[in-house]
Amino acid sequence: MTIEYNQQENTFHISNQHISYVVGIEKETYLVGKYFGKKLNYFNGSRYHYLYDRGFCSNPDNDDKSFSLDTILNEFPDSQSGDFRTPAYQLEGLDGDPVTRFSYQGYEIHKGKEKLAGLPYVRVFDDSQAESLIIHLKDSVRQLELDLTYTIYDDQPIITRSAKLLNLGQEPVYIKKLMSYNLDFLDGDWEVVTLYGSHINEKNLNRRPIQSDLIKIGSTRGTSSPQSSPFIGLVKDDTTENSGEAYGFTLMYSGSFEGSIEKSQYGTLRTQLGIQSKNFKWLLEPEEVFQAPEVILTYSDKGLNKLSQGFHRLFVNQVMNPQFAKKERPILINSWEGHYFDIDEDNLYELAVESHKLGFELFVIDDGWFKKRNSDRSSLGDWVFDDKKFPSGFEKFAARIRALNLKLGIWFEPEMVSPDSELYRHHPNWVIKSWRYEPILSRNQLVLDLTNPNVREYLVDSISNVIEEGEVSYVKWDMNRHLTDLYSVNLGAAQQGELSHRYVLGLYDILERLTQRFPNVIFENCSSGGGRFDAGMLYYMPQTWTSDNTDAIARLQIQNGTSLLFPQVAMGNHVSDIPNHQLGRLTPLETRFNVACAGNLGYELDLVRLSDEEKAAIKSQITFYKKYRKTFQFGKFYRLSSANDNIISWQIVSQDGNQVILIVVQKMTSNIYKVPIIHLQGLDEEVFYQNIETKEAFCGDELMYSGLTIPRMKGDCTSKMYVFEKLKEE
Repeated sequence: MTIEYNQQENTFHISNQHISYVVGIEKETYLVGKYFGKKLNYFNGSRYHYLYDRGFCSNPDNDDKSFSLDTILNEFPDSQSGDFRTPAYQLEGLDGDPVTRFSYQGYEIHKGKEKLAGLPYVRVFDDSQAESLIIHLKDSVRQLELDLTYTIYDDQPIITRSAKLLNLGQEPVYIKKLMSYNLDFLDGDWEVVTLYGSHINEKNLNRRPIQSDLIKIGSTRGTSSPQSSPFIGLVKDDTTENSGEAYGFTLMYSGSFEGSIEKSQYGTLRTQLGIQSKNFKWLLEPEEVFQAPEVILTYSDKGLNKLSQGFHRLFVNQVMNPQFAKKERPILINSWEGHYFDIDEDNLYELAVESHKLGFELFVIDDGWFKKRNSDRSSLGDWVFDDKKFPSGFEKFAARIRALNLKLGIWFEPEMVSPDSELYRHHPNWVIKSWRYEPILSRNQLVLDLTNPNVREYLVDSISNVIEEGEVSYVKWDMNRHLTDLYSVNLGAAQQGELSHRYVLGLYDILERLTQRFPNVIFENCSSGGGRFDAGMLYYMPQTWTSDNTDAIARLQIQNGTSLLFPQVAMGNHVSDIPNHQLGRLTPLETRFNVACAGNLGYELDLVRLSDEEKAAIKSQITFYKKYRKTFQFGKFYRLSSANDNIISWQIVSQDGNQVILIVVQKMTSNIYKVPIIHLQGLDEEVFYQNIETKEAFCGDELMYSGLTIPRMKGDCTSKMYVFEKLKEE
């Protein structure tokens, strides 16, 4: 892991044992991208970017007609100097003048990395784990300084980047756009991979060629959203899960974002990710600093699985709260689909007793526990236990749950308020809304204004009281609507364009305070499922409820797409009732379990109503999961098929390589059965692996290259799980 400055070539070479990233300085002024990819021992510019005199290209150096900002591989382009591709930033003076002129001023190289104030970031626990390069750019007329930070990590195929703007002048300036990174590629022949979806249909993988056009992704909803994820992938047309080149970029941010992939007129390619510029306008006063979120960049020379595994390893080792990152997660029962709002201490205790018998470890009370909350039309914001539902008092009820050797979890939707609530009646100006109009309702609720410090203080105090009273071990943190009526009485007229970003900063402030105050509580992120499943939230909450869609077959593509970025231990997966409450599908209990195993296992149904046979099956499933929990949650994950295939197969290999779990699911049965061959991955070629069920043993090379055939599974939505254990050499 090194960062070297070559004075003769005017280049910075950032590298470790996996990757290299090279940045150059042209004409002592302009930053250009030279290389990002597999590690290079040396960089001497063999892939030289030849420049020519191009028509309609402006020339900042009038004596050099070949040099134009519209054709170079610009490391952080503006919008006013002749680069007519997508800019990385846009600034504006109070007089409306948008012109800026940043030039290279110098650099710093140091061990470790600086924290990002008020934002999540890739953690560094010791300075030996990372090295950082800060490149200083300056506009000497406006007295603005732009710092671009690059950090490389030891033994990770990862570089992180961020941008910071400092106003050293005498006048304010408006920031209209500030991306976290820009990366130009000389080779523009790539396919782009993005993740799209909707509520109960999150993180579908979309892969398509890049033509001579501009592809934009983003969210203006106030969250990273189920509709689009802050992720861009680049692959060659022959790249597969296990071979070929792949790049991945993801933003550590949970609010409105934008990204772009643009193929230029001369075949080069530009990618960007950052805060959404629509409705964004930040007033930067003299002596103030604006910090853009951090973006994670990774590279794989062995396909998408290796790319995903790079993200997975980083998220577990250096993004998640270290208190939980490598800690096995409990098996839970959630009250929602079994009881909905029909909550009282008698039916909950009956469910808890049954949960104890079957081997559950965590009992989660979902929506409906707080005062007057009998439907979704009231009481959000009034975080007080309902004494009619808990006549003995919640403290005593919680003690009864713990006496069953169950930990207690509880649901909140802290960022929202019901108009029919005591909180709203007392503080009608604590919500995001225009003072001119009646606010738009969504799900019968409004959004609290997290830019207001009084709102944040109220939420921290009220949530803390509940956690302390119930000795709560787990919090499910929901967020069930997006931001409308973007106006805050807490902000001045010149700051209204800052509202969406300040909302996210307010959320991060609340989460930082609560996770520090309750270091032993697991906070699970949820936004109607995976509506805010991003690396920023993962920094504070070590797991996310993957989707409100609990149908196992629908979950195949949702979990498949989610795994492109996130490890299994970050995903909350539940076995639910049939017919499924979202789709009405009838799926065997075995399949529901097998799909849910690829993550943190939970159940969401009324155990009391099940047959003795079903209860026995669930008890056996829980016992099995506990035996292999470490592998399920922390093993190396491989996608062995496409999410669009009829037969989906996932493989998980334990960290020590001694256990291999194969999950195979058939969506629809066929009248013409074709014997599927599944090629396992990541095994030791010279070691035998024994099927624990049949006792058959196969050498690793045979399982990978000859493959494993799957016997016919009759019926729709059927599945099979295989467990292999490495045989010890005698």
